[in-house]
Amino acid sequence: MSLDRARVLRDERGAVLDLCRTLTPAEWATASDCAGWSVQDVVAHMGAAFHGFFTPWLLRVMRTSSIERSNDGDVESRRGREPARVLREYEAWGGRVLGIMPLTQRPPLRGLRLPLGDIGRYPMGLLASALAFDHHVHLRHDIAVPLGRTLPAPSAEHMAVVTEWLLAGLPQMCGVALRWIDRPLALVLTGPGGGAWTVGPLAGKGLQVQEGRSPAAAATITGAVADFPIWGTTRRPWR
Repeated sequence: MSLDRARVLRDERGAVLDLCRTLTPAEWATASDCAGWSVQDVVAHMGAAFHGFFTPWLLRVMRTSSIERSNDGDVESRRGREPARVLREYEAWGGRVLGIMPLTQRPPLRGLRLPLGDIGRYPMGLLASALAFDHHVHLRHDIAVPLGRTLPAPSAEHMAVVTEWLLAGLPQMCGVALRWIDRPLALVLTGPGGGAWTVGPLAGKGLQVQEGRSPAAAATITGAVADFPIWGTTRRPWR
C-alpha cells in the first residue's frame, strides 16, 4: 500500500479541531487517559510539538535524554493558559507543519536520518507518521475515551501509517526490554491496515522488524490492528 502520511496527519488534525471546538470548560479540564494530564494538557502537548518545528525546541528534542521529561515541560509551561489560547496555538502552527510535511516525503529529505533524543534516529519521511501516531493515540484513546466520545473508525491507510511508526520504533525504543527475544516471532495484525511482520534478533545489534511472516517463526502473536496502538504503548495489557 502506498501511504500518504501527510494526508493522514491532516485528517487527524482536522478530527482534533472538530472535537475540541465542541468541548465545554469541564471537558477541557477532564483527566485524560494520559497519566497526569488533562484533556487540555494533551492538546497543549500536540500544539507545542507543532509550534516547536519552527523554534529551537526541535534542536532540544533532537538532543534530549528524555522525550517524556521534555513533553512534561512543554505542558507545564502552558498550564496557565485558557483553552482557547491552547487551541489557537495548535491550529495555527499545525497548519504550518502541514505545509512542510509533503517536502519530507520526497527525496532526498525523506531518507535523511534525524536523531529524536532517547527514542532513536529515524528517516525524515517518518516524521508525518510519528505525528499521525501521536494524534491517533491522544485523540482516540487519551481524549475521546474519558469524555465518552465516539469517533469514526480510522481508514486502512490511517492504521497502516500508525502501525508503521510503532514498528519502526520497536527496535530502538524497546530493544532493551525485548532483548529476551532470541528467535523470530511473527506478528499478525488483522483488520483494515493490518498485515504480518517478523520480529527477531539481529546478530549483535538488538532487534529487527521485517515485513512478512517468516516460516521460521517460533510463535505467532495475533491481534486486531485497531488495538495495537493501545497495548503497543502499554496503555492497556496485551493479554
